[in-house]
Amino acid sequence: MKRYSAFAVAREAMRQHKGWDRAWAKRAPKKKYDVIIVGAGGHGLATAYYLGKNFGITNVAVLEKGWLGGGNTGRNTTIIRSNYLQDPSAAIYEKARSLYETMSQDLNYNVMFSPRGLIMLAQTQHEVRGYQRTAQANALQGVQTEWIGPQRVKELCPIMNISGPRYPVLGGLYQERGGTARHDAVAWGYARACSDMGMDIIQQCEVTGVRQQNGKVVGVDTSQGAIDCDKLGMVVAGHAGVMAKMAGFRLPIESVALQALVSEPIKPCMDVVVMANTVHGYMSQSDKGEMVIGGGTDGFNNYTQRGSFHHIEETVRALVETFPMISRLKMLRQWGGIVDVTGDRSPILSKTPVDGVFVNCGWGTGGFKAIPGSGWAMAELMAKGQSPLTDEFSMYRFREGKFIDESVAAGVAH
Repeated sequence: MKRYSAFAVAREAMRQHKGWDRAWAKRAPKKKYDVIIVGAGGHGLATAYYLGKNFGITNVAVLEKGWLGGGNTGRNTTIIRSNYLQDPSAAIYEKARSLYETMSQDLNYNVMFSPRGLIMLAQTQHEVRGYQRTAQANALQGVQTEWIGPQRVKELCPIMNISGPRYPVLGGLYQERGGTARHDAVAWGYARACSDMGMDIIQQCEVTGVRQQNGKVVGVDTSQGAIDCDKLGMVVAGHAGVMAKMAGFRLPIESVALQALVSEPIKPCMDVVVMANTVHGYMSQSDKGEMVIGGGTDGFNNYTQRGSFHHIEETVRALVETFPMISRLKMLRQWGGIVDVTGDRSPILSKTPVDGVFVNCGWGTGGFKAIPGSGWAMAELMAKGQSPLTDEFSMYRFREGKFIDESVAAGVAH
């Protein structure tokens, strides 16, 4: 793989850019792999990458029924933070955030990580108490956050109205190194690195069945034929329940749509990410100038990836009071993604009842921020059978009553 650099761009400019290689190779599936990862989104590709980088396991196939990064990885609003309440959550999200810091250098691919800062607004006394508690918990966990007052919020985000009649801003939980990254670039960077290690990324290859012998996985049936494997990782987000059914077990998750939208591009006016959980809305400004806006999940289970008018109305109406200027903007486009939600709003990274089958799901609407940490932990779990980052996220915690309740830190389930 050729390294990307300013010198490489200059060299190829002299050649009319005819010397670039494909970012990742297009290969037909082999008969057998040591590991098959189902799902070529961020989490699946990160798992494959860290299997190769950390454990030298490179006989790996990543199967994707659509196109690479075409699921939630390409449909999210790119927020990165680690200010979670519970210790297991803070550990894996902070691992992810720290890996984002050096990801562009590690992958030799610019993922446009922007640690612009993130504020979770407190607009009720209940939220004030909740976020102050989280700030104290973060201090014990080694996660750098702080509680800030209304005037400091106004300094960080001048376009905000902090004196709204219904929901005045009473302060906020601020994480200075939180921010955003380019979602497509994260998937492409991992895919390029995986391909360079000799892994096969196979698109348009839908898994239709999981084959077992004596309680152990031996392979999968796909739209491109049967493929054998020693270990299988299910990393398919909202379709995790469908994959689990193929393997003969059930997961305690439900799938719902999460919608988002962007405005027409405008001049820079906001260089921080703001989450207003009381009114169920959050917003940041992209590098292109669009205001990226999202809210809560749909109120019913579904697998749609489209937007709907009632969601635009609900989310924008909620944000207009806190950000009056957006009332004058036009919507450019909207979309939806299928998210998988657990009862305690925490993910599942776990062994399963089928020997050799591992599952990574349940990230809800907070999956993008966790991609590198999730991949690191899942790779360790698959390679060694155990990871300190995944010990508390077993699928069996629901049977045992060991919930990791993130309903406060997750806010609008983010």
